[in-house]
Formats: sequence, C-alpha cells, structure tokens
Amino acid sequence: MDSFTLLTSFVRTAETLSFVQAARSLGISASAVGKNVARLENKLGVRLFNRSTRNVSLTAEGITLLARCQHIFEQLREAEAELTRTVEQPAGKLRVSLPVIGYRLLLPLLPSFTRRYPAIELELDFSDRLVNLIDEGFDVAIRSGEIADSRLTSKTLGNFSFVLCASPAYLDEYGSPASPEDLKNHKCVLFRFPSTGLVQPWELQGIRITGDFNPVSVLTANNIEAVIHISTAGLGISYVPDFVVREAFNQGTLQEVLAGHCVKTGGFSALWPTSHYLSPRIRCFIDFMAENWPC
Repeated sequence: MDSFTLLTSFVRTAETLSFVQAARSLGISASAVGKNVARLENKLGVRLFNRSTRNVSLTAEGITLLARCQHIFEQLREAEAELTRTVEQPAGKLRVSLPVIGYRLLLPLLPSFTRRYPAIELELDFSDRLVNLIDEGFDVAIRSGEIADSRLTSKTLGNFSFVLCASPAYLDEYGSPASPEDLKNHKCVLFRFPSTGLVQPWELQGIRITGDFNPVSVLTANNIEAVIHISTAGLGISYVPDFVVREAFNQGTLQEVLAGHCVKTGGFSALWPTSHYLSPRIRCFIDFMAENWPC
C-alpha cells in the first residue's frame, strides 16, 4: 500500500482523534483506517497514537509527524489550486472589509473586476472599526496604517499623502494662511479616529498640530466624509488624505492650503489570514487590486 494512503488515514485520525470520524471523511471503514495507521506505525517503527477503550491521543512522535504532514498537504492543495486556476474561473462569495472612505478607490474598479471574474460574489463591508478577519469570517480586509496582527499576511496596494484644504468661500472671508503657525488664527476641522477616540494630529513641516493647538474655532468629527463636507461648507480648514478631495479640487469646491507643508504619508494594504493555501477567489482579488489600485 502506498505511503500517501497511510499518511492520509493518519492525518484524518490525528485531526479528529477518532478512527470512526476519520473513516467517514475518507469513505472507508474504521477498521481500514485502523489498519492503515497500524501499517504506518510498523513502517516507521514508532507508536503514533495512545489508544484506550474510550479515546485516542497523539504521542510525541505523532504530534511531530502531524505537523510535517499538514504542511505537506497544504503545499499539495496550493499546487492543485494553482493548476485549477488556469482552467477554471474563480467562484464563490468573497467577504471584504474596507474603511468607509475606501469606496472612493474601490467602486471605480468594480465593473472591471466583475467582468473579469463574473462567478465571484462580492460582499463589501464599509466600516472604520478594526474587524477581526479570522473571528468574523472575512476573507480580505483593506486597511491603512500599521499591521499589528501576526496571524495576517499583507500586500501593499498604494500610497497617499495628506493635504490641507478649505473652500473658496472660507478663504475669501478669512484669508489663506501663509505658514503653519498661522493656523492658530484659523478655524480647523479635526478628525477623531472612531476606533481609538484619539484626534488625528496634523503633521506639518516644523509643527505638529493636535487637539490642544487651540485654534480660534474647532469642529471635530469621527467620519472623514463629514470632515470634507464641513470644509466644503466653508466652516474651516481640514487635513485629509489627498485622494478623498481630488474630485473636490477638480470641481473647485475645495482648494489646497499651504501646499508642500504636509509631511505625513500613508498607504493601503490588503490583509488576509496567513495560510500556505490561498483560495483562487482571494488571490485573484488581491492581485487585481494591487495592479489597479488608483493611489
């Protein structure tokens, strides 16, 4: 009998700690599974399981062999998936978590993506909270900032810069600041991170503006879209990622202030649970976004 069959019986038994459940998943009898495991033990010259009338547990040697086998099986599944992907269209539901402002970057890409992969059903969750991909069942998350979870793998999608902006009406009434220090005499619209409750600092050349900067008047919001609308309405100067105000700049509803003084940059990454095996629908989504991300 070939070694692969023996190892398959061993792995299924080790993962379930039951000859009966292993037999059900393999479509053979529990007796056949037991014999395969016994042959493997005899071939290797070690005991892989501790057996009693009530339960089955792995020996130290069994634990070591299981880890090796699982790694090998993952590689085999990945190889099969890569071959399958060349002849089959990726399909199935794909759950993606994105920040609220992510719609500005993602939505223009969706027509091309769905035409290329019509069998993939996207479920998009726009939220600024930090979702737990593994516990909440998401396949992919698109996020900016540092990745702190070692259980996740990431791929950079694109970078962006921050800008200061205000409406033409505000600048006509209050004038445009000539230096970062002049912002003390202007109305400022601040952003508060929903996940932490902290106010985002403004990183400028030679100065760092925080919530205690004490401008003449301050408005604070925990939604970046609200910050943009507040500035567009002429209520103050805001500090936002450049990609969220490109359209407003083109339309003339907002103008850049203190161009070249902002020093902070950021980036977007795609995150997914670390695994040797990546399903075709996840891989094609990540690769497509990395190739076409607009910033």
